[in-house]
Amino acid sequence: MTVSPASPAPLPITGVPRTGLPPYAVVVGDPARAAAVAEFLDDAKEVSYHREYRTFTGSWRELPVVVSSHGVGAPGALLLFQELAQAGVTHFIRLGTAGAIRRGIADGDLVIADAAVRDDGVTGQLIPAEYPAFGTPEAVLALTRAARAAGAPHHRGVVWTRAAFQPGFVPLPAAAYEAAGVAAIEMELSALYVFAATRGLVAGGALVVDGANADELVDEEATGGYDPHRSVVADGVARGARITLDALRLLAADVPAQAGGTR
Repeated sequence: MTVSPASPAPLPITGVPRTGLPPYAVVVGDPARAAAVAEFLDDAKEVSYHREYRTFTGSWRELPVVVSSHGVGAPGALLLFQELAQAGVTHFIRLGTAGAIRRGIADGDLVIADAAVRDDGVTGQLIPAEYPAFGTPEAVLALTRAARAAGAPHHRGVVWTRAAFQPGFVPLPAAAYEAAGVAAIEMELSALYVFAATRGLVAGGALVVDGANADELVDEEATGGYDPHRSVVADGVARGARITLDALRLLAADVPAQAGGTR
C-alpha cells in the first residue's frame, strides 16, 4: 500500500497554504468583504479562515486570483502580506475604505493612491522613516485605466496611513496634510507599499471614500457620527472590487514590461 505524504502545515499566522497561491491578490480589511469580493469570481473557494485572515481563490475573467482579508491596522495586515508573498503572491492591490481629506472627494468615490504617509505604527520599526511608501507605477496606472473604463468617479493622490482610528490627546496634522493636498486617510496601505517595494513586488491601492473630512478628523463628536454602512459606500465598494480585479488583469497582461522594474 502506498501512503501519500501528509500535506504541509499551513502558514502559522494566516492559515493560508504554504505554496501554490496565484500571484495576483486583492487584499481587504473585513473578512465579510473578502467573501463579498469572492462572489464576483468564478469557481470561488475558501481556502482558509484564521483570526481576521479569510482567504479565497477563484478566477476573474480567466485570471486566477486570491482574495484575502487582513483586519484593521497595519501591523496585522503586514503579517498577511508577508505570508501571501511566501505562498506565491507577487501582485497586491488593497481595496479598502478611507476618509476624504482633500475637498471635492465625495462618498463612494475611489481614491487611487500614488503613495502613502508612513504614520502606520509598524514600518518605522522595520526601515528608516526617510524610506518612502510608494505604489508601483504600473499598478497605479492599471487602477486608473480600469476606473476610467468603468466610468467611476476617482481621484489620484497621496493618502495618510495612520495607526490610531479615533483622535486622542495628541494634535493631528490634518490641516497641514489637507493644505499639502493629501487625498484621504486610512490604516494599512503604507505597510503594503513599503513591504512590496523592499521585496521587489507589485502593489497598488484603491480606497472607497466612506466619509470624513479634515475638520472631522480633529473633532471627536463629528467622528462619532461616522457611518460606513450606507448604500453609497456599499455601491462604491462593489464598483471598486470590479475595478481592482480588472486592474489585476491589466497587470497580468503587462507582466513582461514590468520585469525590469522589480527586484
